[in-house]
Amino acid sequence: MAASLASSFAKNAAPHYCGIDGDAARLEIVRSFDPDSLDDDVELNELRRFAGDLCESPIALVTLVEKDRQRFLSRQGVDVPETPRDVSFCQHAMVEGEVMQVLDARSDPRFADNVLVTHSPFIRFYAGAPLVSSEGAPLGALCVISPNARDGGLTELQRDGLMVLAQAVMRRLEARRREVEHSSGREEADRLLRASQRQFDNLADALPQMAWSTDPSGSVDYFNARWYEYTGVEEGGHHGDAWVEAVYPDDRAKANEAWEKAVSSKEPYEVEYRLKRHDDEYRWTLARGLPVLDEAGEVLRWFGTNTDIHDHKMLIESQELLSRELSHRIKNIFSVVTGLVSFASRSHPEMKSMATTIGDRINALGRAHNYVRPMTEKPADDTCLKHVLVDLFAPYDHEGRERVRIDGGLIEISEASITPFALIFHELATNAVKYGALSVPDGHVDLCIHERDENVLIEWRERGGPPAREPTGRGFGSDLLETSLVRQLKGSVERRWLESGLEIDILLPLAKITNMEKST
Repeated sequence: MAASLASSFAKNAAPHYCGIDGDAARLEIVRSFDPDSLDDDVELNELRRFAGDLCESPIALVTLVEKDRQRFLSRQGVDVPETPRDVSFCQHAMVEGEVMQVLDARSDPRFADNVLVTHSPFIRFYAGAPLVSSEGAPLGALCVISPNARDGGLTELQRDGLMVLAQAVMRRLEARRREVEHSSGREEADRLLRASQRQFDNLADALPQMAWSTDPSGSVDYFNARWYEYTGVEEGGHHGDAWVEAVYPDDRAKANEAWEKAVSSKEPYEVEYRLKRHDDEYRWTLARGLPVLDEAGEVLRWFGTNTDIHDHKMLIESQELLSRELSHRIKNIFSVVTGLVSFASRSHPEMKSMATTIGDRINALGRAHNYVRPMTEKPADDTCLKHVLVDLFAPYDHEGRERVRIDGGLIEISEASITPFALIFHELATNAVKYGALSVPDGHVDLCIHERDENVLIEWRERGGPPAREPTGRGFGSDLLETSLVRQLKGSVERRWLESGLEIDILLPLAKITNMEKST
């Protein structure tokens, strides 16, 4: 039957609506609500905003379908106050009897060629709860719209919530009609308001979080049942500013400061603090709040939630402690291994040169490891490639003069790529000291690092030293470059042995050495 009614709309016929004979009778009922006086109604705006937030949709509307148009009594996400009736989705939704959903309007034959689908606002997803008068006349819909299709549609909670809010919209419309008719229905209006509040409470109590709301000044006047279950206080016991009494004493100043700042700036509120549970245990919670603003930008109400994050926070702290302990032990291992190598070389003088080389490499890894530690201990730019290289090349400076001159490299790199970088550039610097530019007092290395498209190009240029000679065989350095650059970092390397000195070009995928891609 709903499909036939929708078809009748499209043909501008005169359908029969649950005892309302013809569209003319329906339109008379629509006019009885005095729609002009309801444009931008404060209560409708609140319900419409809540519907948009509940259903996570950028466009939300309260519509009335008239003879040739659908008008928007309350709107967000669209600039126009009305559209022609023949392109209206709501004329279909208002006769459905439940929430009508269009998951992707492009694939729905009723709407695929609709101008609101093919042009702005490019409707893809639509969900509308019907607005039906007490006589049974379909008036319009409370709807939410998105330019993105939704495969699964609304959740059960969102569908139920949209129907509850549509009922609340109808109560507002009915209340307005009684005012227009100068009826003595104030007592009934109060009853409907209480019923609306009960339904709102039921919806809020279904949330897993502790929910609350305040007046424009920030004074709390509502908590859902979850709050009272969690804190164990009597209903109303935390109204006003009394909620602060449940906050851990050391966290009260932070919680108050964040709340006062949000209220004064009308910006979203977010802060973590410990809240006293009914068993007297203080547990970490995440508090978030959003202001509901009128058209002039003034706060009408604040709505927010508290979420228990204690177990998650304890897990993070445990992981950080373990990470710090592991970092400390690894640094000790570097020291122990270096000491063992040095001790062994004393008994075997012929191994001194090899022991020195190994010790230098271990020390380079130790300096690189300073950058691999818990995130809570890092400055924001602590893993910048240039900073890592400056530390690695510091031992080669002479009398305050940099022997390796670095240009660029302000790229944040992942922890997984620090060790390969430490080994690669320590090996290059060691070879430059033995055979290349750093083997003479006036020699130096120019190291240029810059991004090229989605890659990083690293240019190593030795200058002022002896001519570069290509090795006759493959040594450890070549194997190290192959392992670290090609296999681990998925890069490429090109070497040129010139009279002016060794030149090396290293090309690396940017995503591989930054945090954009996890090391595999």
